[in-house]
Amino acid sequence: QVQLVEFGGGLAQAGGSLRLSCAASGTIFSISAMGWYRQAPGKQRELVAGVTSGGTTNYADSVKGRFTISRDNAKYTVYLQMNSLKPEDTAVYYCNVEATGWGSPGPEDFWGQGTQVTVSS
Repeated sequence: QVQLVEFGGGLAQAGGSLRLSCAASGTIFSISAMGWYRQAPGKQRELVAGVTSGGTTNYADSVKGRFTISRDNAKYTVYLQMNSLKPEDTAVYYCNVEATGWGSPGPEDFWGQGTQVTVSS
């Protein structure tokens, strides 16, 4: 149906920047919400940022002013620009997409494989 592939994780120093991208492919009829979640060791997965099909964004308080989410609807791709990184941003980041596949009765949630982001102090 719908596959998600993430790019852009890695190692950064505190104060640095990384950009994540997530491309959806498959038999896609439509994509509504897109977002990024993260999970640090020993912690629950949490929403980092989301963007609706209309472009409305929302962010976790911990990343407001530092992270920017955007999407390219023509490419079925969502991005996360992460600036002023902090060690506490270290986590596995997961892309999440709410999409409707051709022939599906309605939207479903799809998840990327996760990409590691490590921020050193």
